[in-house]
Amino acid sequence: MQLVASEMNLSETAFITGKEPHGLRWFTPLNEVELCGHATLATAHVLWSEGHEPRSRPLEFGTRSGTLRATSLDDGWIELDFPSRSAVEGPLEPDVVQALGVDAVRTATSTFDLVEVATEAEVLAATPDLAALAARNRCFILTAESAGEIVCRVFAPGYGIPEDPVTGSAQCVLAPWWAPRLGVDNFVSRQLSLRGGTMRVRLSGDRVHIAGQAVTTVRGDLLT
Repeated sequence: MQLVASEMNLSETAFITGKEPHGLRWFTPLNEVELCGHATLATAHVLWSEGHEPRSRPLEFGTRSGTLRATSLDDGWIELDFPSRSAVEGPLEPDVVQALGVDAVRTATSTFDLVEVATEAEVLAATPDLAALAARNRCFILTAESAGEIVCRVFAPGYGIPEDPVTGSAQCVLAPWWAPRLGVDNFVSRQLSLRGGTMRVRLSGDRVHIAGQAVTTVRGDLLT
């Protein structure tokens, strides 16, 4: 699986096994990861759109992060049911913030290192030192509030992902981080990568519901 993911050279490649609950694993070009949102959403989309499973009922996936669920919504979106990952506010090592090249308002540690800045413009303009971040072998979220919405970018060069286009698993950290301060349990999260992406995020107890969209762009056969 790792060799295939390295050949694909995408942020993550998903591998599914068995009938429901399906087994699901995710690999970056360099290693296996514990949780991945966009590849889970893509897996659900393929299972439904290719006729392997009926859209009328949610899918369940057995993963290294427990049982995850995907539900097809009436408006064409897909909603994922993921675990919440609270972040502990506190200082990061100074070279992390320096490598991101921003003025941090707040910082915290969770499954990602989180750096909050004051404005969307600062998130968009950031030009991180990817080599310095790669040496930390961590994943990094850069985030800010923007007119009642959340914006973010995610960098994981130590995992072979210089910048992730859209990161569902980061919302597991961002939901409990932002919801209490926004005074709501649901919000729109926009990822400001070059490709970009929009997610609808809802915090519900110890679960985070992340809705996104998927389209099929290519079909093919894997030759071994």
